[in-house]
Amino acid sequence: MRWSFFALAGLMSFSAVAPAAEDYAVLIISRERLEVPTSCEIGLYIQDQLAGRLFQEESTSFNLPAGNVSLRLKLLPGQSPGCLPGMLAPPAQNITLKAGDVRKLRIAQGPDGMYLKAAELGY
Repeated sequence: MRWSFFALAGLMSFSAVAPAAEDYAVLIISRERLEVPTSCEIGLYIQDQLAGRLFQEESTSFNLPAGNVSLRLKLLPGQSPGCLPGMLAPPAQNITLKAGDVRKLRIAQGPDGMYLKAAELGY
């Protein structure tokens, strides 16, 4: 009897101490559309660290802390012929994430190279 009382009291105090606070954001990066005319693997750099690799028709997601985030895309050397990285580092895109955000960006191609463009979540 005493054991069950202490177990119940312990569970109640644990739930009161650990509230579920959302202090992160979810960032989804998609290469699902065929906007980038290459079969090469694309590297996604977050804060100048390689964080993901995307082939055609793939997407990936990250739980990131709220705040400013630097994103960069770059072709990676791979097993496909002709997939050699360029000499210059591509420009970074900066986005601001708020706690609780769920943002989806897709890889697109422009005259200055690859960039990330806002996309619909499409649940």
